Amino acid sequence: MRAVTAVAAETTRAVELMERVETLESVARSLPERDDRRSRLLRLVEKDLATAAPLRPRVAAQLLALSEKTVRAWVEAGVLLAADTSSPRLLLDVGRVHDVLHLVSDLRAAGANAGLLDEVHRRLADASWLDRADLTE
Repeated sequence: MRAVTAVAAETTRAVELMERVETLESVARSLPERDDRRSRLLRLVEKDLATAAPLRPRVAAQLLALSEKTVRAWVEAGVLLAADTSSPRLLLDVGRVHDVLHLVSDLRAAGANAGLLDEVHRRLADASWLDRADLTE
């Protein structure tokens, strides 16, 4: 019973965090790109995600509206990341869950439900190429 209560509390905290982050991102996106308020809000988002406790696969599954089995498969495929690879217990990186949540939401809004893993993986790979300083130009 205690484990169920702990997972429920963790899920509530995770949902509240994602709602707060989404609100901050939404307000930040409404401001011009060169506006200092935009960058300050986005730094708050980064700080919230960086300081959040890692997520159990069960909690991430609820956030992403996937099965826990799918979440674990996505970890194996490298789409979701373990927060601490030295621990025997699997806990997920909150920032990566947030990134994947955006991608999954966008894909579902576009009507894509089949092949989510491949499409999310492809989009993450594309984003990583764009983040490389040597390829920016």
